[in-house]
Amino acid sequence: MKRPILSLCALVLLAANVCLSCASTGNNSAIAHYTQEIRLKPNDPEAYVYRGYEYYKKRDYDRAIADYTRALQITPNDAIVYFVRGTAYHDKGDYDRAIADYTQTIRLDPSYADAYIERGNAYADKGDFDRAIADITQAIRLEPNKADAYMSRGYKYAVKGDFDRAIADWETVLRIEPANANARREIARARQQRGY
Repeated sequence: MKRPILSLCALVLLAANVCLSCASTGNNSAIAHYTQEIRLKPNDPEAYVYRGYEYYKKRDYDRAIADYTRALQITPNDAIVYFVRGTAYHDKGDYDRAIADYTQTIRLDPSYADAYIERGNAYADKGDFDRAIADITQAIRLEPNKADAYMSRGYKYAVKGDFDRAIADWETVLRIEPANANARREIARARQQRGY
């Protein structure tokens, strides 16, 4: 499915680099820049997304969410904006709203593996590790070489005490990323927890 505004990578790179004159003076200048863009083009969703990202980087989640919400009023079927708003809700600790936004992202773009991973992480933060594992497993089906998905699922298995599956996932991470120190460390911890 076409992602209407930007890919997440493009969003992050552009938000960091679009306003080169703002880069040397920090987030407040970038926020001022995007606020001026919004004054000039009040129906341009990208300016709201970029300003929201600047607020997000400052951990001003309420303002970030407000800007993402405004962008969604302009482009209501944008999976990426639901995803980034879900991330802001998640980091704010509002897991139910995060799950709702990740679910909407998946509804709009069922192939968006990161939305499954992040929804799984939100479920885990609520203590629902079975749903978390199911979502991350779906992400792995979509992108079988996505090391962070295996890493994340391994953590969920470990919390459940299923160290064999956790180790298997972290060993898969090492096949994908042989130098991954986190996977090596977690394998060692899991083996110690298992008693060998």
